[in-house]
This record gives sequence, C-alpha cells and structure tokens, in this order.
Amino acid sequence: MTQMVDTFTGRDRATEIRNALTDKLRADGVITSPVVERAFRTVPRHLFVPEGTSLEVAYNADDSVAVKRDQDGVIISSVSAPFIQAQMIEQAGLGPGMSALEIGSGGFNAALLAEVVGPSGRVVSVDIDPEVTDRASALLEATGYGGRVMIVQADAEDGVPGLDERVDAILVTVGAWDIAPAWLAQLSEDGRIVVPLRMNGITRSIGFRREGDHLVSTSGEVCGFVPIQGSGAHDERVFLLPDAHGRNVKLRFDGDVPQDMSLLDGVLATERTERWSGVTIRHGVSFADLHLWFASFLPGFCKLAVDEGTELAAERKSWFPFGVVRGDSFAYLAVRPALECAGVEFGARAYGARGETAATAMVEQIQAWDRRARSGPAPTFAYWPTGADRPPIGEGTAALEKTHGLVTISWPTAR
Repeated sequence: MTQMVDTFTGRDRATEIRNALTDKLRADGVITSPVVERAFRTVPRHLFVPEGTSLEVAYNADDSVAVKRDQDGVIISSVSAPFIQAQMIEQAGLGPGMSALEIGSGGFNAALLAEVVGPSGRVVSVDIDPEVTDRASALLEATGYGGRVMIVQADAEDGVPGLDERVDAILVTVGAWDIAPAWLAQLSEDGRIVVPLRMNGITRSIGFRREGDHLVSTSGEVCGFVPIQGSGAHDERVFLLPDAHGRNVKLRFDGDVPQDMSLLDGVLATERTERWSGVTIRHGVSFADLHLWFASFLPGFCKLAVDEGTELAAERKSWFPFGVVRGDSFAYLAVRPALECAGVEFGARAYGARGETAATAMVEQIQAWDRRARSGPAPTFAYWPTGADRPPIGEGTAALEKTHGLVTISWPTAR
C-alpha cells in the first residue's frame, strides 16, 4: 500500500509541475493556441527523459536534456527545451486532422504532435540513428502513443521511406545548414516547414510557407539545436590561434573562410587595440539580432571559442564570442560599462598589424545596426531553391549561398 501511495504522490507531483510549466509558457506568450496548451498539459515529459532526471529539470522551460553523447562527450541527441518545442509547434500552425513530419526523433515532441493533430491526424518521426529511433519507439509505446506515431530510421536528407503522401507541416528538430530538396518534395503545396536554420553560425527557428517557387518566413525565433547528422551535415571550419603558452583562441567559420589564414600566425603576440562605437544597451535587453546582423553583413565573420588560461578567457565577462578577420588581423565583439547610464557600450578589441581596420569594420556594423535595424521590425527570411526565379538583392538584404539554394535575410528600415 505504501508503494501505491508513493506512486500516486509522484504522479500528482509530475502533473502539478507539468501544469506549472504550461502556465509559464502561456504567460510568456510561447503557447498561444488551446490545442498546444492541451498537449503540454497531457503528455508526461518526465517519462521521455533519461531515468534519474529530476522533475524540476524535466519540466524546466529552458532546459534541454541530453539523451546521447558521442565519444568526445558532445551531445548528439537530446530532448529539446519545452519553450522551443512549444514555439516550433505554434510556428507550424498544426491542428486536428493534419499531418506532420518530424525530422529528428526523441519521442516527446512526436507525442505532443500526436495530441495536437488528434486521432484523425498523422505523425511520422524520422531519425538517422537506430538507437534513437528504438528508444523513441519504446517510449511512445510505453506511454500510449505507439499507435499514433510512425517511427522511421533513415537519413531524411534523402527523403522518408513510406511517406506516400505530402504532409501539412515539417518540423526539423535538429540544427540544419540547408533545406534538403527531399523535404520540400514531401511538403504540401500550402504547407509549412519549421527549421532551425544556421546562417553564418547564427541559428533561428524559422517558420516558412510556400510562395510560388520559394519559401517566405512567417516567423523567426532565437534557438539552438544539436547539428544534423548524415549527408546533410555541414561542419564548421576551425582555425587555431595559439598564444605564447600554447593555449588557443579558436576561430569557427560556418561560411566563406578568408584567404590565407596563415597570415594570422603569431597574431596574439601583437599589441591589442580597441575601438568603441558609442552604441549602448541597457542590462537585460536582448541584442541577439546584432549577431544576426553581423552574420548578414560582416565579411570574415566568425564565432570564437577560447581555451582556459588565455587572455580572452580571463576577461570573459567583457566580450561575446563573435569576431571578424581582416588579412593578418582579427577583432572580437567587446563591451564596457556605459557612461551615465545602466548598461554597456559595444566595441571591438583587436590584434594584428591592421587590428584597427578589423576593429573599425566591426564597429561600423554595430553603428549600422543601431541606425538601420535596432528599433525597426524583425528581419524576414526567404529561401530560394536552386532553379527558382531569384529577384535582385536590394539594399538591406543579405544573401547566403547554400548547397541547394539561397537564403535571403531582409532588414526593414527602422521607423
């Protein structure tokens, strides 16, 4: 009898925490539709995370939970954070009777989709890793969703075997560098695809709908995902800048790499310079779109990672992991306390003989973002598959070449 009481107590506690999570997602404006709210109140997330995960971690709105790591300890499969799962399902515009394809399995998100589309809908979930699909199948079966979700083990880059009808929505739950032609071939003519799209190292969960021969965005949200595996994978190129003690600053390029990176050999031994923009931001205010602006308009843009013990690591609170390369010099995004206001001022610190040039390039883009985009509407995105009739690229629009097409990022003028 005691065991039964404990079981019911645990079940009640899980329901209480699950409802509290759903209340928070509603209050934050992440959940906006009754059908998604009902799904989050219904599906027991704690039964889809690894055994031993506390209820508090399982139901934390901002926490993803690792499921599988590679031999180096890097997470390659996870149960995504609740806020991004709710956000993406809302972006997909799904409802009862509709069909959905999930690319990247875990079980929990597929169960949410099954609740959203209902008994008359259809959910297919595909993953390249047989361990992941076996685990998802077992968990869905154990929680009563086995008959409502079809699990497929395949590389979705090449299409999903057995998917004989186009679907109303595709949700890509892994970080993608490009949109595979096979995905678009399996999407209905008026369907939506939600994809965490990586653009020069910056990722946004973009909700796209078809418009003629291309896709246009209906929404774009900040997010982060484990990268896609298989033939659609796209690895960053990493260059090491060693300091005098053998520790490294790593420059990570997602797109084009500047010519002759060997020019940076020994750059960390040069005198550091800095330049400041006069652009300030108050504490607690997001400036994520500045990073996307850099990815759009700053040639030589890269992300940074540093070894412990380097000078950059020691001053970690005064810079952000974004940089730019100019020939034999590079600069990185820095901040300092702003004068006469609560907040920080943006600037750039640089190394190299032409460090001033690199710092100036970054500062000029900070000022351009402040002048042209900071107070304006959010940028919009479009995807132009190879062969689509692409329009001329106008001012305020960036174009990023991909394997199967072109991404454009358009920044409306600030009002």
